[in-house]
Amino acid sequence: MTETARGPPMTKVLNLDAPPGITALKRAKRRRPGLLVANAVILLLAAMAVSTILTNPRFEWGTVGKYFFEIRIIKGIGVSLGMTAVTMLLSLVLGTVVALMRMGSSRLMATVAAAFIWVFRSIPMLVQLLFWYNLAALFPTLSLGIPWGPRFVTFDSNSLLGPLTAAVIGLTLHETAYIAELIRSGLLAVPDGQRQAAATLGLTPGQTFFRITLPQALRVIVPPLGNELISLLKATSLVSVISLADLLYSVQLIYAKNFQTVPLLIVAAIWYMIITGLITLLQQRLERRLSRHTLIPAERAGKVKGSEHSL
Repeated sequence: MTETARGPPMTKVLNLDAPPGITALKRAKRRRPGLLVANAVILLLAAMAVSTILTNPRFEWGTVGKYFFEIRIIKGIGVSLGMTAVTMLLSLVLGTVVALMRMGSSRLMATVAAAFIWVFRSIPMLVQLLFWYNLAALFPTLSLGIPWGPRFVTFDSNSLLGPLTAAVIGLTLHETAYIAELIRSGLLAVPDGQRQAAATLGLTPGQTFFRITLPQALRVIVPPLGNELISLLKATSLVSVISLADLLYSVQLIYAKNFQTVPLLIVAAIWYMIITGLITLLQQRLERRLSRHTLIPAERAGKVKGSEHSL
């Protein structure tokens, strides 16, 4: 028998640029008409919502634009941002101290830290604001001196604890309790082997904390801390009950005179959304910067395959 001539073997052309399974994924999407229907319904509802908001004359967008950059509202935004920044800075410092006390070897300090967290997480923020604002009812005067001894300096509580001071104290104590738990969870997420290895290398406890433990813990702390910052910004609106001229209180003062309640509340809502969006962008940039030296397995595998294809 003679062997028939055969052509060159057929080669299968592979698309090395496309990730594995992308073709199968596209085919699976084509086979799911329910997904297309759901997307169409969502787009329809979104279009209806936007059309209603833009065409309903009761929203009074002209009034919204008129008061959007009103000087009292801009000053109120400054007060809200200032309180947020000062409170978050103080809460980070105090929260770190409380978290280290809770994790320390001293049982007394750990108990005090746990009690602090329990108390100030249990009491609502609004109650704390009202309490500190009315502290003069309990202590008409505040003084510095030796316990059960002479007093060196005495202050009048009403003049010392104004609305701004009471707001900062109440917000700081409330946030410190939550941030202490965030920091503690982040520190506990770092394996003990890291600290043991640092001690083997001769690093001091301070060097181990700032060079080894804290950089790794920040990747766990930053995402919930960003959410806590956004919650704090929105919680500053509660200070309006103690007549502090933040963003919400400034809006309330205006619509109390012109009775344009809804348009001015929309102004406040839009400003809160803008500031929250900026904080979210900064949080995402910080998260990417902290995780720039880490690579998830899927991404690492993709880069390895890409390098093989290039060869």
